[in-house]
Amino acid sequence: MNNPGIYGNKPFSIALIHGGPGAPGEMAPVARELSKNFGILEPLQTASSVEGQLQELHSILQNHGDFPITLIGHSWGAWLSFLFAARYSLIVKKLILIGSGPFEEKYAVNITDTRLSRLTENERTELDALQELLSNPNIKNENDIFVRFEKLMSKADSFDPLPFESDVLEYQPDIFQSVWKEAKVLRQSGKLLKIGNQVQCPVAAIHGDYDPHPAEGVKSPLSKIIKDFRFILLEKCGHNPWIERNAKENFYEILHKELT
Repeated sequence: MNNPGIYGNKPFSIALIHGGPGAPGEMAPVARELSKNFGILEPLQTASSVEGQLQELHSILQNHGDFPITLIGHSWGAWLSFLFAARYSLIVKKLILIGSGPFEEKYAVNITDTRLSRLTENERTELDALQELLSNPNIKNENDIFVRFEKLMSKADSFDPLPFESDVLEYQPDIFQSVWKEAKVLRQSGKLLKIGNQVQCPVAAIHGDYDPHPAEGVKSPLSKIIKDFRFILLEKCGHNPWIERNAKENFYEILHKELT
């Protein structure tokens, strides 16, 4: 697979940072749409640690990007972009966070319960079984199991999704397990938000009102530490705005305004 994915024409001053962790390619639909007007990079994160992904992203952007750069991060990618902008503030023009996880632990306590409440009893039972399998280090067909796990998560995370085929190139459960373990500690310790004091660029957060990650967990903490911060709440929208029937068009209109 090509890393980064490259869409449109120079200058390549916008980079889309995928979530997961370990879901490379998920931002491809957004890249294709934005490339009608902008040059877009889609870096794929392959390192198995937070520090490794920061260094990898820096290397990719140095080799392929045109600075200063705007980072558009989704889910875990929103956090990674946030950490990157704090460390490399001189080369980041703007941050756009889509469906970010909450920045303080107190806002994260009900995420799992919210997701489970949107699944049937059979789906919840299956989810428990899949999670148990994924915790087994000797499991053979880990990728297939993770694909099914992600499909259940997508159902719980979406309000009214349009039919779509996943653009994820290959789920990477090992990266998910190792990076997310570190990321959770960053939030629990308060370090994630504290690092944000070093972010100097404007930040816009786009969030769906049906996203199980509570909007207030992004809006409230960041509004206190980011000087130039805007929060946009999309109605009838889940975790992935670009697949949502009621929000997709508005989502792209907002993105274009933020980029011009």
